[in-house]
Amino acid sequence: MPETCSHLDQIRHPSPSTDGCEECLKMGDEWLHLRLCEICGHVGCCDGSKNRHATKHFRKTKHPIMRSLEPGEDWGWCYADEVMMEPFP
Repeated sequence: MPETCSHLDQIRHPSPSTDGCEECLKMGDEWLHLRLCEICGHVGCCDGSKNRHATKHFRKTKHPIMRSLEPGEDWGWCYADEVMMEPFP
């Protein structure tokens, strides 16, 4: 497992596409914490949420990098390299 993310060149710093988890909002469901795809701006719920939409987004799109959208948090995760980035670049 790499010690650093090898996908930093893909970070786009997009604006969030919604104010909540896209899929949960459509389903009328709830989430715990939000994650932002740094490639396309998709907002998904964390793995602590029952639907795990951020991880599902990675599996579907292969977009490797997401960051926390929680207030006061400044970290990201690379799914492909399984590396945490704190602070987020």
